[in-house]
Amino acid sequence: MARRHVIASPKRFAPLAASAALALVGGIVVGARHEPPEKRTVESFAKAWERGDQRAMYALLSDDARRRTSYARLERTYKQAAETLTLQKVRTGPVEQTNRIPIVLETRIFGALRGVLVLTTGERKDQDPGIDWTAELVYPGLHRGEKLKRETTLPERASILARDGTPLAEGPDRLSDLGPLASEIAGRIGPAPEDRLPELAKRGVPDGSPVGLTGLERQFDERLSGSPGGVLYAGGRVLARKAAIRGADVKSSIDPKIQRGAVEALAGRYGGIAVIAPKTGEVLALAGIATSAPQPPGSTFKIVTLAGVLENKVAKRTDTYEVTDRTTIEGVDIQNANGEYCGGSLRTSFAHSCNSVFAPLGAQLGAEKLVKTAEDFGFNQDPGILGAARSTIPAANEIGDDLAVGSTAIGQGKVLATPLQMAVVGATVAAGGVKATPTLLRGDDTQTTRVMSKGVASTIKSYMRTVVTDGTGGAAALPDVKVSGKTGTAELRTTVKEEPPPEVTDPNATTPPEDDTTDTDAWFVAFAPYKNPEIAVAALFVAQGTGGDTAAPAARVVLDAAF
Repeated sequence: MARRHVIASPKRFAPLAASAALALVGGIVVGARHEPPEKRTVESFAKAWERGDQRAMYALLSDDARRRTSYARLERTYKQAAETLTLQKVRTGPVEQTNRIPIVLETRIFGALRGVLVLTTGERKDQDPGIDWTAELVYPGLHRGEKLKRETTLPERASILARDGTPLAEGPDRLSDLGPLASEIAGRIGPAPEDRLPELAKRGVPDGSPVGLTGLERQFDERLSGSPGGVLYAGGRVLARKAAIRGADVKSSIDPKIQRGAVEALAGRYGGIAVIAPKTGEVLALAGIATSAPQPPGSTFKIVTLAGVLENKVAKRTDTYEVTDRTTIEGVDIQNANGEYCGGSLRTSFAHSCNSVFAPLGAQLGAEKLVKTAEDFGFNQDPGILGAARSTIPAANEIGDDLAVGSTAIGQGKVLATPLQMAVVGATVAAGGVKATPTLLRGDDTQTTRVMSKGVASTIKSYMRTVVTDGTGGAAALPDVKVSGKTGTAELRTTVKEEPPPEVTDPNATTPPEDDTTDTDAWFVAFAPYKNPEIAVAALFVAQGTGGDTAAPAARVVLDAAF
């Protein structure tokens, strides 16, 4: 029988061939995506270390490693290694040969330390294999039993200089030819308090090392300290060396002659004096509690109130006011200092510090705008100097009724300020309405903000000149330099004449006489020269009389030292 030959049609077999090809390709794709479970574990462990996620690292340990190692031990081991290395960041590369990971440890002292970490794995119940962890895995290439150790070398501390280059603190003993005058502003060094130890450990500074504690030593501690050096060991092997790098000298904004004047003006009394350059915000002198222990600013706060009143058109320069010794708000009398009769023009009312005018103006301005103006001047803001206290004014909704707003507007109530803040207020007027953030560095980049228009600033500037020529600040006048200023006398117990409720009245208490100097804080804010102001001064004397009698003469001493 003849044999039949059937020639298969290519079309009939094409689908089968295509399916086979797809299966082959699919097999290749699946195979490419497959990786050994050990490699996945190693990669996950490395990424967790990169993130600093030690919980995730511990979860990836093998059963045997978890039995012999607690989480607390693992966490402690990595923390100690990080401190020894001064570790800042961990970077890992792609896993090689299933269990080898390139590692870069970026450290503060030794720079980038590179190596390959070899991780072995063991069983982990019902999961991928786990890491057979030992303490040597904190650093690539550690041998069994080796521990990391660092010998630290500290550089010589850099110098603090005045703006003219005079040393304020230099050498290991932090000496200066200016003596106590320099140490008051430079501050002191010593062993770090406990709350700073973690920060210093990251910098590689050993416990007990001298660090900046106060003043400029604290403000610029990291810059002055430089960079520690040393040797990194694994057991007895040297892994890395780095020479210590001396810090950079700090050229401060402090002017020795003005600083001397501020200290002399304070004369050991409890108070503070701050002096700044209006255009740059450079601090020229600080004495006493210039940056701490905020107090009610008294009538120096009327500078702020006047700015708000003029900016918001609550009053005009041409307005006039009744000449009287008091005003009544919410049924309560607010008296002028010493029962003085004053009023008349807005300029005269400011020059004679009339509470009877400015308390009602503050109430008309309202709490919201008064607080906004104060915050523009720097209240409730970071002063810009490390360790300086904030000057504060309550939130608008916390001040209270018109009486409380009026009291706040004349610098009483709950408003509190440091001499540094009130120097900023005076400097802002002197600089044409532009506020410069205070700085202790000479030539520092100054952050400036316009607080009020040039026109309003010019008006307040001229009013402050009148305070010295015809008002309460005559004791600050200099013969050859035109001084502008504002007195302040914070009379917390006697200005607002309101009887306390019977339930809080102490039958044994006595009311202080109205001329009791211990009832008042004395303030004065000034700037000079009038045309192109170079310095702004704020002086505070706690419980020591009136602004015109006590603080204005002290400000004059500072101004005289400057000019």
